Order: sequence, then structure tokens, then C-alpha cells
Amino acid sequence: MEVLYFMIPITLLLSGTALIACLWAIKKGQYDDIDTPPERILNED
Repeated sequence: MEVLYFMIPITLLLSGTALIACLWAIKKGQYDDIDTPPERILNED
């Protein structure tokens, strides 16, 4: 039971960090254009 006092805050911290990183990437435009990069490699001259 004592391990829960250790694991729950760590889990909340890691999931909060992942959420913040995801929101930051969305805000910075990382997911704006997901179609062009795969096509660009095919059309390279």
C-alpha cells in the first residue's frame, strides 16, 4: 500500500508532462501539414 503513495504522484507527473508536451507541439504547428512530407520524398528530383 505504501508504494501507491510513491507511484501515484510519479504517474500524475509523467502524464502531465506528456500532456504539456503534446499541447506545446500542437501550438507550435507540428501537426499542421501531415500530408506534404511523405509526398515530398516521392517527388524529389
